[in-house]
Amino acid sequence: MSHVFPRQNTAPPVKAVSAQGCYITDENGKQYLDGSGGAAVSCLGHGDPEIIAAIADQTKKLAFAHTGFFTSDPAEELAELLISHAPRGLDRVYFVSGGSEAIEAALKLARQFHVENGEPQRRHIIARRQSYHGNTLGALATGGNQLRRAQFEPILTDVTHIAPCYAYIDQRNDETALDYGQRTAQELEDEILRLGPDEVMAFVAEPVVGATLGAVPAVEGYFRRIREICDTYGVLLILDEVMCGMGRTGHLFACDADGVSPDILCIAKGLGAGYQPIGAMLCSQEIYDVIGAGSGAFQHGHTYIGHPVACAAGVAVVNAILDRKLIDAVNVRSAQLFSSLNQAFGQNPNVGDIRGRGLFVGIEIVNDRDSKTPFDPSLKIAACLKKAAFEAGLICYPMSGTRDGRNGDHVLLAPPFIYSQDHVAELIEKLESAFAAVLPR
Repeated sequence: MSHVFPRQNTAPPVKAVSAQGCYITDENGKQYLDGSGGAAVSCLGHGDPEIIAAIADQTKKLAFAHTGFFTSDPAEELAELLISHAPRGLDRVYFVSGGSEAIEAALKLARQFHVENGEPQRRHIIARRQSYHGNTLGALATGGNQLRRAQFEPILTDVTHIAPCYAYIDQRNDETALDYGQRTAQELEDEILRLGPDEVMAFVAEPVVGATLGAVPAVEGYFRRIREICDTYGVLLILDEVMCGMGRTGHLFACDADGVSPDILCIAKGLGAGYQPIGAMLCSQEIYDVIGAGSGAFQHGHTYIGHPVACAAGVAVVNAILDRKLIDAVNVRSAQLFSSLNQAFGQNPNVGDIRGRGLFVGIEIVNDRDSKTPFDPSLKIAACLKKAAFEAGLICYPMSGTRDGRNGDHVLLAPPFIYSQDHVAELIEKLESAFAAVLPR
């Protein structure tokens, strides 16, 4: 009998025993093609010898040194590497152990910045509906995933949410994509004015919305307008690239595609590629200087921040992405994957939208494509697709509640950057099998 507390009490997980390249093998010898990197984590695939060697070498040198006393070479090297490629204005890196911790650090830093900058009245956070920013209480409150928030609402801080940039559903027939983006972005200014133009501390958003909406990028010009609004009212722009960053969307930093630089940026998942738990919060020189001139210390911290072994893995992962030209590979494989998906499912009456950027792809499932009507949530389409794909030997990331936390279903794909064209073909074949087993036509 297992004493592990699983994610699903009534459905204990299959035991994985090994993994290599783009496949994971269970205790019965069955192989599964990794079509989602777990949760967009395993960007380099499994069993990469260079990353494993870097972890082993660092463990031999220095496994742990508390950052209350020491820094380390891996932490310094990874920070330098990230900042050398980061969006303009970002200058400092605060290492954590994952995405939720990165968001928590960002929220607390934003608040402390305003306090020490002489504006302690700034306390409101604005985010977007149908977003996801993590599972700790601050991150969960900031996110707009109603399915995950519901039972914890009474103990969540009050965060206000505006519309996502979700063109498939919300763009009107009489407006261009640009007009739609500007209209949607205007909700931010309206909400700032409603709350008080000098009382909002930050706006938080994913450049490409991940698990909750299913790989939805903003339309052209949306984030540039968001940046303008934040600058006008002194609101910090926090971009959450935990899932969509580190090359996943065809740029090392996802916001580069939108031509904007945030004040604070959060990364994780692909930063460690699954080899070590690591995340990071990057902030501007201005924010860092205000803290330095004020209290002189960010009032935050975790035991494992800046962990030398995790940082050594991060250095090896980022160097692998850059040195192996894997971002170019992402863009090449992305074109092949989108072409194959459109060929296989483009005319499927239960596929409403195929969207995304890079190797971050969402397929929205509908009951009727013309009206974009979703399936009744009682059918649990996403859960059934996950089970059918797993039985077919494919790991993907279906989720329900796409539209509003209850209605709508999608499948998220986020395969390793080392995918070949044969892997793409295998993914399509197994996904077709899952769709045929679950969808009515």
